[in-house]
Amino acid sequence: MAQVEATTERVVAAAPDTVFDAIADYSGTRAKLLPEQFSEYEVREGGDGEGTLVHWKLQATSKRVRDCLLEVTEPTDGELVEKDRNSSMVTVWRVTPAGEGRSRVVVTTTWTGAGGIGGFFERTFAPKGLGRIYDAILANLATELEK
Repeated sequence: MAQVEATTERVVAAAPDTVFDAIADYSGTRAKLLPEQFSEYEVREGGDGEGTLVHWKLQATSKRVRDCLLEVTEPTDGELVEKDRNSSMVTVWRVTPAGEGRSRVVVTTTWTGAGGIGGFFERTFAPKGLGRIYDAILANLATELEK
């Protein structure tokens, strides 16, 4: 079983603190950013960054639906980590300055993939599919903050 990784990034025309606050706002902004692949979104504890517990279902493909229960931590400034209690999946959001009034947002999701032929297909196709989903979230984030 190998580690599978999907990474996506985007520069957003907003200050890093503003961008980070929007990403960490699970009880407000975050729900607005999610594309159609997400359903049953629910904040179960907290709602703003560290200490939040959030649930959603992620339909990565027509046949694959993940039931996610994520614990949120903020290990360093500008970094938000979502660890899924139901799997090995971990998503890290990093927000750094990218020039005057601009921010670079990098989203990296890792998990332990399957073995065998199924694992080969997972390692080959899942990162691209997840990348498209996170591209949509980052595009929605940019639209939300660049109004």
